[in-house]
Parts: sequence; structure tokens; C-alpha cells
Amino acid sequence: MTTISGSGSALTSTLLDTVNGTGSTSSTSSTSSTSSSTSATSTSSTDLQATFLKLLVAEMKNQDPTNPMDSSQMTSQLAQINTVSGIGALNTTLSSLATQINAGQQVSASTLIGKNVLATGSDLTVASGTATAAGVKLDSAASAVTVSIVDASGKTVRTLNLGATAAGVTPVSWDGKDDTGSTVSDGSYTLKASAVNGTTSVTATPLAQAQVASVIQQSSGTPGLVLSTGSTVSLSAVAQIL
Repeated sequence: MTTISGSGSALTSTLLDTVNGTGSTSSTSSTSSTSSSTSATSTSSTDLQATFLKLLVAEMKNQDPTNPMDSSQMTSQLAQINTVSGIGALNTTLSSLATQINAGQQVSASTLIGKNVLATGSDLTVASGTATAAGVKLDSAASAVTVSIVDASGKTVRTLNLGATAAGVTPVSWDGKDDTGSTVSDGSYTLKASAVNGTTSVTATPLAQAQVASVIQQSSGTPGLVLSTGSTVSLSAVAQIL
């Protein structure tokens, strides 16, 4: 066993064989793969280069005279180190770019403060017989879409059949009346939606009107809209600006 000066770690004959190219093909491949994976996650490119130079010096001192170092293998190892360095620099650049994009989106989202939007939600309000805007978002086309308006006690006061509906956002027009044609009492209601395409269920997401109160940065770094309903939605959850 040979110790590399200054590193404090032992250089085994197996490692020397790997660098020399004197070990078996499978062993070399396995060791190279394991070394690349570990180095990429636990050390910086500068540490990799320093380690490689120490290995190179140790190799020159301990190489097999009957099978000297293969220059093509050394070139390959240097290329691998440069690749690791390049990937590290690329990751840093992409992270910086993502941060700048998120900051730009947050500034743009601030223009929505005080505006009404149609976003993911199910809370409807009726005031003076007029209901707030609503809608349904379908993941795919449906042959039948049913929307139900439920009051605070859990009773369905109005059922709307939208029929065949294309994928995407579809506005729901509710006149604030129940199934008998009578105007419902002012207050809070809940929107429920279901959809099918033949016998296959289709995901139907209810959308409700709300006012944007403020903009925050979410844990993911992306902007989030705090709505007047108290919920927070991502910018992508806004289906329509009213």
C-alpha cells in the first residue's frame, strides 16, 4: 500500500491498476463509474483536478515497468475531469437564470394586485341576487359536464348541465337562482363539477372568482397569489383575468 503525500489517504494497488489500465475491463469500468458518481456529488471540480494530479504523480512512481501508463487513458481521464467542471459551471448558470426568471415573474404578478381573477377554487358568493363568476377546467374533452351549486347546509340548490365541452377553461354562467327559478339568499356557496367522456371519467377542476390581495414567493421560488378567499395559488392556476 502506497500513501500519497499530503492527502492522508492510502493508494491501493487496485486503484493504481485502475489508473494504469492494468486491471480487468469490468473492474476499471466499475471503479471509474463509482469514482465519477461520488466525485460529482461530494467534491468540487477543483478538488477532482487536485486529486487527479496526485494520482498521476503516484502512478508515475509506481507504474508497472512492463506495462507503462497508456497516454490515451490519461487523455480520457483529463477529458472526464473537464466534463465534470463544465457540468458544474452549467448547473450554476442555470440556477442563476432560474432565480432571475422567478424574480421577473414576481414583478409581473404584482400588477394583478387588486384585480379579480378566475382561479382554482370552489367558493362562490351571492350578493343582491348576483353571483360571482365561475368556471370549469377540463383536462380533456368531455361528452357531458355537470355543475352543482351547493349552499352552506350542503343542499344542492342548482344543477347545470353543460353538455359536450372541449378541453380547457369553460365559463359557468349562474344567474343566482335555484332549480325552481327562485333567487337564492345572499351568502356563500360551493361549486362542484364532474365530467365524463362516454363512460370514462374526466378530471374537472372548479374555478371561482377572487381578488388578488398580494404576491408572495413560494417555497419553490415561484410567485404565488394570495387571494381574497384566503387561499394561495400559483400564477399558472389563474385561468382568466376578469
